[in-house]
Amino acid sequence: MTFPHEEYVRRLEGLRQRMDERNLDAVVISDPENIMYMTDYQTTGYSFFQALVVPREGECYMVTRNMEESNVHARTWVSKTRPFADNGDAIQTLIDSFREAGLNNCTIGYERNSYFLPAYQQDRIHSAYTTGRMMDCFGIVEEGRACKSKHEIEIMKKAARATQAGMKAGIEIARPGITENEIGAAISAAMFEAGGEPPAVMPYVTSGPRSMIGHATWEGRTVQEGEHVFLEVGGCYRRYHTAMMRTVVMQKKLSSSMESAERQMKKALRELRDAVQPGLTVSDADKIVRDIVNDGRHGGSLITRSGYSIGIAFPPSWDEGYILSLMQGDPQILKEGMTFHIIPWVWGVDGDKTVGISDTFYVTEDGCESFFDLPEEFTLKPPEKSADTKPKPKPKKATNGEAVTQ
Repeated sequence: MTFPHEEYVRRLEGLRQRMDERNLDAVVISDPENIMYMTDYQTTGYSFFQALVVPREGECYMVTRNMEESNVHARTWVSKTRPFADNGDAIQTLIDSFREAGLNNCTIGYERNSYFLPAYQQDRIHSAYTTGRMMDCFGIVEEGRACKSKHEIEIMKKAARATQAGMKAGIEIARPGITENEIGAAISAAMFEAGGEPPAVMPYVTSGPRSMIGHATWEGRTVQEGEHVFLEVGGCYRRYHTAMMRTVVMQKKLSSSMESAERQMKKALRELRDAVQPGLTVSDADKIVRDIVNDGRHGGSLITRSGYSIGIAFPPSWDEGYILSLMQGDPQILKEGMTFHIIPWVWGVDGDKTVGISDTFYVTEDGCESFFDLPEEFTLKPPEKSADTKPKPKPKKATNGEAVTQ
């Protein structure tokens, strides 16, 4: 398993304490990230119904598709399973398991906002569970996930090595004449060679005007002289992620607007890292970044949140922004162990370019620490002189008086 057994005991005890505070006799956990957090269970087959049932007292168990039962036994500390066949009834299996576990007349929590518990399944659960009461408990596991333990921080450092290796490879290969696909391939290979595992999202690679398309990535375009390449890489290890943005510019010198964008993003990261400590509000953290970025003379703006919690993730996203995002007006406070991807990226430099410099850090007892040590500056890649632009050799006279060239 990814962590020592006592780490899972701590997580389970914390969950049961929160269940007690909410007067819940049991909870049904269906979110893939939450199931993994509690048990180390993972699969790419989460489009099928799966759930971890945690009674306030008694043995936990998993309800899974038959094919996924092997994951429970191979990866987790859970020994009790209630599998269903592909042509079986997953929801009826869950309801029957309540009776078997003595949860017939109980108050049971479920994650109403889970991406992977659709409305029709929720309706069936409510219709079938008539002897007890179902209540929304969304966020009950996330409360534990928000602050990472020392064990989780160490795992994220391994993810960071993959992130940084991928970004270095992308920066190195990016140049005029190369395709976005080749850049993406180099990033991916370097991440995996550095020990990284399949991330929730493959790297974002866009060049020139395509950088203005939100969440676009490589599509075979060839990088041109004078353009820039926007890179965002999320490395993964044991489903934990870290991410960073960098920018490569195919010029000898930055324009004044690009200089401004680079300067403001670096300043935003520096001043936020100086300000971060337990107790700083989410809103104040966002304001530091937003005010600095929008104060630049680059013609662009920060049009999104300025950062988000990051950690465990399955496709389709690598972030934990639904747990905590840095946005205006949020009074929540930062706590030791929280981990964030800070994104002071600038959309619309000169009206047609998006650029980025970002960092992933963790909040410490009295500040914060970055997972990376890669330089933040834009990388300049001036055009290389082609062979036909070199000075031509002067002709030499032959002994017979005829001119020849070499």
